Amino acid sequence: MATVSKAVLAASLASALSLLSLPQASADEAKEKCYGVALQGQNDCAAGPGTTCAGTSKVDYQGNSWKLVPKGTCTTMQTPLGPGSLTPITRPS
Repeated sequence: MATVSKAVLAASLASALSLLSLPQASADEAKEKCYGVALQGQNDCAAGPGTTCAGTSKVDYQGNSWKLVPKGTCTTMQTPLGPGSLTPITRPS
């Protein structure tokens, strides 16, 4: 029985070590905060005064709320109120 346990342990250790050697990308590495592109209640965070965080934007394309988008795409995203921004923007109310 000790031989079987050692074999199982060795296989488990080999699997764990192989996973450690794979390149690990953080989910946020390939994303960026894009202000002014989220629909009402669909922002990821920073929705301005009177709101707490995710899902609290009051209007579509609120300029001070952001959504995580694929890196490099934010400023090319077009909304009815203009493009997305990497920094908070002022939108007409």
